[in-house]
Amino acid sequence: MSRPSKIVCIGRNYVDHAKELGNDVPVEPLFFLKPPSSLIGDGDAIVLPSQSDRVEFEGEIAVVIGRTLKDATEEEAIAAVDSVVALNDVTARDLQRTDSQWTRAKGFDTFCAVGTPKRGVFDFGMLEVVTRVNGAERQRAHGSSMVFSVPFLLSYVSKVMTLEPGDIVATGTPAGVGPLTQGDVVEVEIVGVSSVKNVVR
Repeated sequence: MSRPSKIVCIGRNYVDHAKELGNDVPVEPLFFLKPPSSLIGDGDAIVLPSQSDRVEFEGEIAVVIGRTLKDATEEEAIAAVDSVVALNDVTARDLQRTDSQWTRAKGFDTFCAVGTPKRGVFDFGMLEVVTRVNGAERQRAHGSSMVFSVPFLLSYVSKVMTLEPGDIVATGTPAGVGPLTQGDVVEVEIVGVSSVKNVVR
């Protein structure tokens, strides 16, 4: 996968995840950016930064944009999806809580693990994301449980910023997030579509 111009991530897009962190469900999509320098692939290591004492996994369904999207309708947005990919939005949870915005907590090198993209025509509501740590299941949810659907999200983001070919949009994580420690192996799978597995060091 070529390096995207940006990685757009959606926060609190599953009701249960918002509740587990003590947050309200947003009335409009809440989104933020991760830097392209945070990207790693399957088999690469997630490196725990010295600045944080609490790094957590967040398994997500993500899409790769195939053509330029600006002020798009939901139909135009879906037609512009190139592929679907499993993504781990690794987060320094303690820094997310103390900083007034999330750039540092989400932006460390190695904090965006992505699998191999898969092209096809997808029913986004039927996609299922599963996260495992050391083989034990920690998260499982379908896209139908999202507060805001994938077509809506892509359209919404495109009305704020132009999405360009290769850009990644991560659609939020379900409940079950938890800490990562040195030596852990974390895997995010979109069942039957894509997966990414990484060791933590």
